[in-house]
Amino acid sequence: MKAKKEGDIKTYDSKGFRDKFFESENTISHFFKSNSEHFFCLKIEDINQLKDTIPPSKHICHTLVFITSGVHKMKVGFEEYTTKSNEIIIIPAGQIFSIKSIDKETTGIICQFHQEILIGKYGNREMLNDFEFLKIWGNPHVSFQNREAEFILNLLSRLHIEYSETGCINLDIIQPYIITLLSEINKNSIKTNKNITAATTLTTKFKELIYTHIKTQHQVSYYASILNVTPNHLNKSIKSVTGKSPTKWIDETILLEAKYLLYQTNLTINEIAIQVGHYDQSYFSRIFKKHEGVTPIEYRKMIDKS
Repeated sequence: MKAKKEGDIKTYDSKGFRDKFFESENTISHFFKSNSEHFFCLKIEDINQLKDTIPPSKHICHTLVFITSGVHKMKVGFEEYTTKSNEIIIIPAGQIFSIKSIDKETTGIICQFHQEILIGKYGNREMLNDFEFLKIWGNPHVSFQNREAEFILNLLSRLHIEYSETGCINLDIIQPYIITLLSEINKNSIKTNKNITAATTLTTKFKELIYTHIKTQHQVSYYASILNVTPNHLNKSIKSVTGKSPTKWIDETILLEAKYLLYQTNLTINEIAIQVGHYDQSYFSRIFKKHEGVTPIEYRKMIDKS
């Protein structure tokens, strides 16, 4: 099997994702405008013809899925989330996500946008730092009380109407609505996490660092030194907030990236090991089997048969 180069690793744009995972060409041509690469807003029930499963994938856009009825299950990073009525799940650009099955009865609105759409008349690049849930290490799941849920639904409904009628031509309308939508989500996200402690802040910084350095740094002591704390203090803080040790977070992040590469590339096992910072293929395979119960080669064979 010929290995793909690193630059060929699949991170989908909107068109590439639709072509890969939608069963019906009619759905694609009917609901997705020709200029929808940077923005679309659609009812979930209108585009529920996704294939039954979506393997570990990445997207260049941010995706917001607001549920009005039914249940939506998906994995974002290495956590599985069940999203119900008056809740939203956010898949940040570049984050690995997967879906085991699609509930055809679920209703709601899905909005996807490229971060560049926020830069312009009413926004700027710095604004993105205000929305922690758009970062790979942020909390992607937010619940709303009835009143706040109504605000979110009204904003999404307005964006849905605008997209249905004009696509993404009227950025003077689309941009401020998206900014307002993100601000409403942010307000509720902050409410959810209002009891922020020093341990929570340290955990957030740690998660940000491991996503940035996972391909080269696997030692808890490295992250402790960057954060100016002892490894013991880091271990206690991370465990108190997440229930998992820093080592567990590091191992899961390595495995998540490895499984993504096994699914979406033809890189050899040795090349994948190097991609996730293991230059000894045998050691990488042992670690993978310890956590997954199968070797990377066996895992890839399971993918090919599915």
